[in-house]
Amino acid sequence: MKEESTSPKRVGLFVTCLVDLFRPSVGFAAVKLLEDAGCTVEVPMAQTCCGQPAYNSGDREDAAAIARQTIEAFEDFDYVVAPSGSCAGMLKKHYPALLKGTPFEARAEAFSGRVHELVSFLVDVLGVASVPVSHEGSVTYHDSCSGLRELGIRAQPRQLLSSIEGLELKEMENPDVCCGFGGTFCVKYPDISNKIVEEKTASIEGAEAGTLLAGDLGCLMNMAGKLHRQGSKVEVRHVAEVLAGMTDKPAIGGGGR
Repeated sequence: MKEESTSPKRVGLFVTCLVDLFRPSVGFAAVKLLEDAGCTVEVPMAQTCCGQPAYNSGDREDAAAIARQTIEAFEDFDYVVAPSGSCAGMLKKHYPALLKGTPFEARAEAFSGRVHELVSFLVDVLGVASVPVSHEGSVTYHDSCSGLRELGIRAQPRQLLSSIEGLELKEMENPDVCCGFGGTFCVKYPDISNKIVEEKTASIEGAEAGTLLAGDLGCLMNMAGKLHRQGSKVEVRHVAEVLAGMTDKPAIGGGGR
């Protein structure tokens, strides 16, 4: 639902571990997009992992401790925005269930209502319909599992990408099929993960686009690694970097023409 108020929105940016450690440019792109949309953006120093690795490995105790810490760090913001469908899904969908029946139950529910994935927040909450940047070349878009299935993110990135001058969106076959990353899944089941990403990179190459985009850095790093090992010339970038017009950094995994 589009936000009607014209007052500045105070946004707490949940940077995510992978962005912080491997691709800070995604965080800076997120800040630019949010500020251009009229938000004031802050990055709480107390934030850490969203707790997803612990949660998916069955360590509910540590995941709950991380959830409580995250809620306390972001509780005073109007909105909590993450440039990652999987992290946003963890905060929004799993924190309330994780903390149900605890003193944090009500706070987790209230927190959940303020959490959004970056592109979804821009389009669905702020009503951003276009971005004033250009990008010469063709791109294809991968729908990351958590963002698509937990948060309903599919049309939003395509809407903004279609507004970019010079950009051609070329859909791959089965853009909504998993890339095989799955966090700890690729470590527990490497052979299955490798087979899945092989099929994914075949779809990416089949689109004949110059750049692969997605909204989740874990998926992007997985696909970029496979494409690089296969000798592909496809560049890999987070969608926020293209939407913000910040593509001066080398592509993820060092691929490119």
